[in-house]
Amino acid sequence: MGARTMSARIMGARRILVLTVAALAAAALLATSAPAAPVKATDYGKHAHWLYLPGKSVKPKKVAVFYVYPTSYSRLPGGPIYATIDDPRMVPGAQVAFQRQATAFRTVGNVYAPYYRQIDATYQLSLPFAQQKRNIAGIPSTDVFAAFKYFLKHFDHGRPYILAGHSQGSAVLANLLARYMKAHPAVYARMIVAYVPGYPIQRSYLRQHRFLRYAQGASDTGVIASWNTEAPTLAAPSPVVQPGAVAINPITWTRSQKEASAARNRGSIELDPATGGTPFLNADGTIKRFMNVADARVDKAKGVVICSTIDAADPPYFNVHGFPMGVLHTFDYPLYFFSVRANAAERVAHFFAQN
Repeated sequence: MGARTMSARIMGARRILVLTVAALAAAALLATSAPAAPVKATDYGKHAHWLYLPGKSVKPKKVAVFYVYPTSYSRLPGGPIYATIDDPRMVPGAQVAFQRQATAFRTVGNVYAPYYRQIDATYQLSLPFAQQKRNIAGIPSTDVFAAFKYFLKHFDHGRPYILAGHSQGSAVLANLLARYMKAHPAVYARMIVAYVPGYPIQRSYLRQHRFLRYAQGASDTGVIASWNTEAPTLAAPSPVVQPGAVAINPITWTRSQKEASAARNRGSIELDPATGGTPFLNADGTIKRFMNVADARVDKAKGVVICSTIDAADPPYFNVHGFPMGVLHTFDYPLYFFSVRANAAERVAHFFAQN
């Protein structure tokens, strides 16, 4: 074979290779730029898709509470990133979370809590925060938006309501506040308060959504209240805190950096390891109150609440399989449970006094 023939064949092969690579690149570009198929929402007409609904014999209160539980799903190695709506690796944890969080609001309103398809925590927290928000805006928000619409149509009946969540539940509620409330101002006008602890509400978020207001005191309404709890010293940075976050003191309900003593706290709950972490109860079945457990101080530089009165190195506050020592994420509600309950009652009273 002559040198010219060989050279021509090599050049031809190179052209084919270049064209093939270009075609593959174009196909990849089209695939990534093409809109994703819409996610079908869970059917909330099915009772089984609700974590909690008041019984038919329960007397309606003047206020409804829409609660979205924190991350409870933990996938097996190689398992799906998102839980199914009845996933056995999510449902028990959601039920436990309800008992130590949502029950704070039972005295002020009827609580409604949907199940939703949530994302695995370990996977989610391994990603940049921007990607985390995109993930939340997908399947989890699709479900919770659908559940909220069903709640408004079939359960709320025009009542004022409280939004309450934690962690991933708070992230979804932050998305609901930003997207749904802007398009439905009449619905937003009935919101008494949105408690979204365990998720960083950043100043940039509030600037971007200027119609939303962050709480300034204990009785203002139509506002957001959030906090992430930490010990004074951390073994490693908290994976749930982001720069530029704001926080409110869950004892005084102010944004001042002045410390509120544990004596001013209305009471904490302690979690029973024998039940997987539900609150200890009194003999009559009511939730047991523990006094002088937790103080609170806002750290504006970090955008967190500092609790200095518990021993963050000891169980249950530290778990070798959980967050770094000093990150009190699981205890955002339990440490301030009765202060949250009292504050919800105060905001409800103020809302009706004004309306």
